[in-house]
Amino acid sequence: MKFGIATFITDRGIRPVPLGKALEERAFDSLFVAEHSHIPVDRRSPYPGGGELPEIYYRTLDPFVALSAISAVTERLLLATGIALIPQRDPIITAKEVASLDVVSDGRAIFGVGVGWNREEMRNHGADPSTRGRLSDERLLAIRELWTKERAEFHGEFVDFDPVFSWPKPVQRPHPPIYVGGGEGAFPRVARLGDAWLANSVPPAALGPQIERLRSLAGRDVPVTVYAVREDPEKIEAYIALGVERLLFYLPTTPERDTLKELDRLAEVAARYR
Repeated sequence: MKFGIATFITDRGIRPVPLGKALEERAFDSLFVAEHSHIPVDRRSPYPGGGELPEIYYRTLDPFVALSAISAVTERLLLATGIALIPQRDPIITAKEVASLDVVSDGRAIFGVGVGWNREEMRNHGADPSTRGRLSDERLLAIRELWTKERAEFHGEFVDFDPVFSWPKPVQRPHPPIYVGGGEGAFPRVARLGDAWLANSVPPAALGPQIERLRSLAGRDVPVTVYAVREDPEKIEAYIALGVERLLFYLPTTPERDTLKELDRLAEVAARYR
């Protein structure tokens, strides 16, 4: 079983460089960082976690800047967006950012993606929440073209460009793995465009049947990473029995001293199952 960390990197928590060093020193295999460009003050979209929206959502660092800083001080840690909000991202710029991270990290980038929940945030980027799924699919297809073709072009409903040169190309071939986040509604996207499913806190009893449905739809053995897993030994063992590829512990955003103590604790939990 592989164990990674999912967190929000902000201006008020541990900085990226000491975080990356600490994760690699403690043998975590990956870091998945959240993204929000901003949070509208007048927001009507309910927070999925319930209650008030934590301030970490509007204090996040740009994920590619943070992950690039971490890449310079690590050698093995996989560097992932968890998740990048595709309806809010220009596909040409995003393709370059992911490919650049893959180059500077010597092939350690993972592109975790999702369609998002905050409708007001999307609208500020010019995205229509009602079509965000189709928009995301087109942008992912366009990004793959930009990564894999010398003269890339795309003509769709939302994305349209004539042949272009776009470099660098990713180190990983054919491209960095795309981890698709979301529930069962995202399964067609996983099957068509994804290399893995990023499941959000799904308990083992529910996850098993979902994995079977996903693999039946995709016609292949889709790897599964579970986001925000509790450190419950019974549940961890159940995930292992399901053949899950990776479990991500959620790391609260706190100052460096507190973060390192929490990482020590989580590393002890992970060590029991390696």
